[in-house]
Parts: sequence; C-alpha cells; structure tokens
Amino acid sequence: VAQHFLVSYHIECTDEVKQSVVNTMGTFQDIVAEKCIEYFERYRRRTFVTPKSYLSFIGGYKAIYKEKFSNVGSLSERIRTGLAKLMEAEVSVNQLSKELVMKEKDLAVASKKADEVLLEVTMKAQAAEKVKMQVQKVKDKAQAIVDDIAIDKAAAEEKLEAARPALEEAEAALQ
Repeated sequence: VAQHFLVSYHIECTDEVKQSVVNTMGTFQDIVAEKCIEYFERYRRRTFVTPKSYLSFIGGYKAIYKEKFSNVGSLSERIRTGLAKLMEAEVSVNQLSKELVMKEKDLAVASKKADEVLLEVTMKAQAAEKVKMQVQKVKDKAQAIVDDIAIDKAAAEEKLEAARPALEEAEAALQ
C-alpha cells in the first residue's frame, strides 16, 4: 500500500532509500497491529488498525516531509545567499586591500615630503631666531645710544635753561 502511495511522491533520495522508507512504513504498520493485539490481551479492549489509519500515517509522513523539505530548502537558499554575500565581501576586501597598499605608498611619499618641509621650516626658524637675536643686540645697542643721547640732551637742555636768562639779556641788549 505504501508503495502505491509513495511511488509518485517526490522524495529527494535514491531509489534504494525510497524503497527503505516504504518498507519501514510497512514495518511500523505491522508493529502497530501487534501492539493492538497486546493491548487487547492486557486490557481486554479492542483497538483496530484500519487501512484509513494507515493512509493517515502515510499522509502525515508526506505532510511532515513536505514541511521539513521546504524548511531545508529555505535554509539552503539562505546559506547560498550568505555564501554569495561572503564572496562579494571577499572581492571587495581584496580590492580595498590593493587600494590600501597604493594609498600607503602615497602616504609614505607625502610623509617624506612633509618631513622635508618640516626640516626646512625648522632650519629657517632657527636662522630667523639667530637673525632676531642679532637684531635684538643691535636694537639694545641703539637703545643704549638713544638713552645716552637723551641723558646728554636733558643735561644740555638743563644748561640751556640755566643760560637762557643770560641769552635773553644779551639779545635784549642788541636791539
């Protein structure tokens, strides 16, 4: 009976495995029939295994197989999708790695140029500091001279003020 109902039902397996499924279903039917007899002998109540219960067993098997097969199919599709994404990611990572190597080379060149510019700026800053120190020395000397001149000027103005009344008298006498 199982052979008749399962021969047209698609099961993803070899013919040998399919035949084993059919035989196993028959074996289960026989075991259930034996258990019905044991039940009667033990409890004196009759239970029967009918063709309809056997067909229900086969139908239940088909329904469970279909559900599990679709679950496995969806899991398989998810795995395929995941693998495809991983392969895309691998390609992207490889490409980004190549770009990174090129960028690192560019960065090394730019870093070398920056170091050279920094060295040049440092040297110019040191030279400017030396010039600044020399200018400061000259400025200090000039300031000292200006201070001396201011002192001399103040002394001369003081003497001029002291001599002004005599100058004014001399000017007044010429006139």
